[in-house]
Amino acid sequence: MKAVWYERCGPATEVLTFGEMPTPVAGPGEVRVRLEASGVNPSDAARRGGSYRSLEYPRVVTNSDGAGVVDQVGSGVTRLKAGQRVWLFNGQRNGRAFGTAAEYIALAEHLVTPLPDNVTFAQGATLGIPCMTAWCSLFADGPIAGQTVLVTGGAGAVGHYAVQLAKWGGARVIATVSSAAKAEQAQLAGADLVVNYRTEDVVAKALAFTGGRGVDRVADVDFGGNLATTLKLMAVNSAIAIYATNGNRTPVLPVREVMERCIALRPIVLPALPPPLHAAAQADITKWLGAGTRLHNVAGQFPLAKTAEAHLAVEKGDKLGTVVVDCAR
Repeated sequence: MKAVWYERCGPATEVLTFGEMPTPVAGPGEVRVRLEASGVNPSDAARRGGSYRSLEYPRVVTNSDGAGVVDQVGSGVTRLKAGQRVWLFNGQRNGRAFGTAAEYIALAEHLVTPLPDNVTFAQGATLGIPCMTAWCSLFADGPIAGQTVLVTGGAGAVGHYAVQLAKWGGARVIATVSSAAKAEQAQLAGADLVVNYRTEDVVAKALAFTGGRGVDRVADVDFGGNLATTLKLMAVNSAIAIYATNGNRTPVLPVREVMERCIALRPIVLPALPPPLHAAAQADITKWLGAGTRLHNVAGQFPLAKTAEAHLAVEKGDKLGTVVVDCAR
């Protein structure tokens, strides 16, 4: 099969190789997916660049999310069958070196979920880590019906799904954005209040929206960078889900202030979360997809041979949605 891999960390154009590799075979408990599309996450680019740690394996097929068709089923598989359209997450994580920048991937069936016929493969490749992270940020601590949720970065890959899922879950949603174009995306996703944090007072707007009570949940794209602002608008017995903290990777936490309002902190790294939580997220996302038309932002599409260019597009940081690599032969 054709695939894109790296054998040392570094710039995309220097370390990513497009070539032939052996086609994988589905082992016990696994399915093989004939990939149609691969989603590129910032974490995929960061791993390839060496920001997380040194090279994880002698050879890494990049990217972790994807969508395609099951074409081989290993022994013991009961939930999926050959011919099913599917989306998948964590393809290159937790002991798996070979991800989705390839024509095929073999992985455990619990990481694979049926894809509705009305969702394209490119759109399916945007689910994976972004939608799973969004769900876990919102629902890992219980239902959110009747609550007020703040989604920071409401037009981002995770944030855009978080806004939609929060509305589906019965919450009122505040979304912060950094531009008029991103404000439009957050509004299309269903946000009740959109605040441009560069030009507007987030705290004043959020407190006015909640009648001074504050927000119940936060799905936070930059915990350290947002901390000084976020703490001013948290309600008593609220929770902050932290899935990134690039603005300040080592924030100082005013513990007494957090204690006095019983603010729970929920750090989230998707591969480390327990399998039952993954399963609950997959089940709810399936229900959500089937309950109406959803917005899946594909920020750009590149052929498999141009995966390096897809990584560069992610690293630019100005995308709206997920960059996708087309894997079809």
